[in-house]
Amino acid sequence: MLALRRTRMESSPAFLRGGFRPFFLAGAAWAVIALSVWLYVLATGGTLPSTFDPLSWHRHEMLFGFVGAVIAGFLLTAIPNWTGQLPIAGAPLAALASFWLLGRLAVLFSSVVGGMLAAILDAGFYVLLALIAAREVLRANNRNVPIVGIVLLFGLANSLDHASVLGLPVSSDLAWQLAVLLVVILISLVGGRIVPSFTRNWLTKQGIRDGLPTQPGKFDLAVIALTGFALLGWMSAPAGVPSGSLLLAAALAQAVRLIRWRGWRAAADPLVLVLHVGYAWLPIGLALLGAVQIGAPLPRSAAVHALTAGAMATMILAVMTRATLGHTGRELRASRATVLCYLLVTIGAVLRVTAALQLVDYRVGMEIAGAAWIGAFLLFLGAYGPMLFTPRVDGKP
Repeated sequence: MLALRRTRMESSPAFLRGGFRPFFLAGAAWAVIALSVWLYVLATGGTLPSTFDPLSWHRHEMLFGFVGAVIAGFLLTAIPNWTGQLPIAGAPLAALASFWLLGRLAVLFSSVVGGMLAAILDAGFYVLLALIAAREVLRANNRNVPIVGIVLLFGLANSLDHASVLGLPVSSDLAWQLAVLLVVILISLVGGRIVPSFTRNWLTKQGIRDGLPTQPGKFDLAVIALTGFALLGWMSAPAGVPSGSLLLAAALAQAVRLIRWRGWRAAADPLVLVLHVGYAWLPIGLALLGAVQIGAPLPRSAAVHALTAGAMATMILAVMTRATLGHTGRELRASRATVLCYLLVTIGAVLRVTAALQLVDYRVGMEIAGAAWIGAFLLFLGAYGPMLFTPRVDGKP
């Protein structure tokens, strides 16, 4: 197995020598394409050749298309670091990326190819990804089995979304709510490792030794558990003070967790600062969601977009830029294009949330937010796309 993987790594084009390469490119490209299609439909009142109505398709593709691709790229890149094994490369990686792409096309054209086939291709990708990840992690007796479980549950949420569209007795909200819950927990787990770690590393390089962030402990685990429990309550319990209070408590706990990392001390490094900015959207989104549950006159979409356009999109750009630089042998330094990516995605998130809250003109806010989002990911494609296609600059495979 080791010899076969080494041969694949050496004989494959650079683009297929690590999961981050095709999947980060695909995720960023799909972010641009899917949002452009959604904005066009909103502007024209058009329809799609899909069994999903336009809003449901938008939600599905942002979560299971865009976010899902980046999760795949992150997982396939992280597993070799976790296990000490060579990454999946070459033809198997190309086949997996093609499977993801088939799912996107099948969902978009599901009224033509059939909803059942679209469901099999789309959800099947996550089942296969989870099986591949489980094989690697279990073989190495690695601790990250829960993250593999999250991917499998993400595939279940995908299946539930298709089941709802196909007319089965499944709530139309259940699938995307479960997907949001899973990604929030994933950000809490992975972000809770990398944000303090990268902050600590940067501070140490500056000669700072006091008050350094530590790796997750019992408090962090309690915060993640509370967040998961609160979001389960949001999904299953009726709106009211109990479910809303749990969400507000989770928001406070996540805010305390973030403050403990003292991100302002590393504000001089955009690659570190953006991780704190992205994570800050978690307590904001949870607090807004809690307020909605309690009965505050706020739209649910503001809370949901704080978690999605805010936390998910910002953390995704933060991870994609840093991982691409590191895994292509480049210096961990944010270029002007990278900083502009971060600014645009932040502007997009702020405007999307404030437009929903009617703090700015809704139509204008939506249009500028959409343009900022598309600009952020187009910039990523322009600045980082060439890195994904070319070999490491340090000569390593």
